[in-house]
Amino acid sequence: MPPTTTADVAASPAPDLQALESELAGLFVTALNLEMTPAEIDPTAPLFGDGLGLDSIDALELVLGIEQEFGVAIDDQQSGSEILATVNSIAEFVAAR
Repeated sequence: MPPTTTADVAASPAPDLQALESELAGLFVTALNLEMTPAEIDPTAPLFGDGLGLDSIDALELVLGIEQEFGVAIDDQQSGSEILATVNSIAEFVAAR
């Protein structure tokens, strides 16, 4: 098998962030038993505080669900950072891995 080249990487399809955001919103609704549909979650709105109003217990459940569903690891330092700020920031993180 030949080695991967820069051209091969550039030719790889970019992940569809909108589809990933929709999938993440569905995961959030299911994992957190939210009384809303995934379509009602604005991918750019804050997940904590004035946004969806999630708390630290919700954050733990989200991290576990994301790790199981997408096979990515989010360590404690990362989960407290901007990664969990919005659905969009989580989608970008997952897509980059």
